[in-house]
Amino acid sequence: MDSLVTVERWPVDHAAVGVVDLRPDGARPNPEGGDASPPFRGRVTTFGPVDRMFAWASVTKLATSLAVLVAVEEGTVDLDQPAGPRGSTVRHLLAHASGLGPGPGPPVAPPGISRIYSNAGYAVLAGVVADGASMSFADYLRQGVLEPLGMGATVLDDTSPGGAAAGLAGPLSDLVALGTELARPTLIGGATHRAATTSQFPLLAGVLPGFGRFDPCPWGLGPELRGAKSPHWTGVTNAPSTFGHFGQSGSFLWVDPDAGVVCCGLADRTFGPWAQRAWPVLADAVLADVSRRRASPDPSG
Repeated sequence: MDSLVTVERWPVDHAAVGVVDLRPDGARPNPEGGDASPPFRGRVTTFGPVDRMFAWASVTKLATSLAVLVAVEEGTVDLDQPAGPRGSTVRHLLAHASGLGPGPGPPVAPPGISRIYSNAGYAVLAGVVADGASMSFADYLRQGVLEPLGMGATVLDDTSPGGAAAGLAGPLSDLVALGTELARPTLIGGATHRAATTSQFPLLAGVLPGFGRFDPCPWGLGPELRGAKSPHWTGVTNAPSTFGHFGQSGSFLWVDPDAGVVCCGLADRTFGPWAQRAWPVLADAVLADVSRRRASPDPSG
């Protein structure tokens, strides 16, 4: 893909980017949310080292929230059980609506009043799952998500301050596997997946770190939803239904269900103005590349 060559111009020492075309033959999913021609076959294109270890930072939340949803389907926890501050639930914590602030400490607002991005809330979630499953959250994440998806190289540093909110490190190959799962779930059912990618407490306003305040600021059960946010870390041609996450380590993962594309990246430079400029440009170029390749009879795209 010509679009991935642009990564060479990023002001980083090392970067790796992967794209999954979920509909390489142009077929759309069926109305029930399954694949047009099961079993699923996608086309993966990568640039850079697929096996190099990178810190994932807050992209960790996508794996953590998936583990929580697996626990919900197993009956280990319930989305609407009390968790965190008084009046808050697991659902509030997943959607950054519990009232907890970014870091440890007492709540800074009542639950359900505003969208407050909270690493502390994900630490609480890890504890809820650990208590319900009678095992460490790291073990639950490994057994419930990482191993089933073949993400054997990815590890959680649950002794770090980030822990379940930002403590994963792994290679691009594993991040591609996570992105594909988030687009075409096998670990959770369709109803749970639709809830995860639908805005929870949809009228809440809040701040998307690095991009400003939005009213509303849509968020699902873990994934951030693009909605009408502008500026944004995805492209201007990404659909409003696009969901995903980015991290302060220079990591990102988005799924555009309308386009049928997953894109994810890892880098060794902290998020900043370079990423705010580079990521949307890449996203638009990737979407254009995929569209051209589907329309072309040439297998090379």
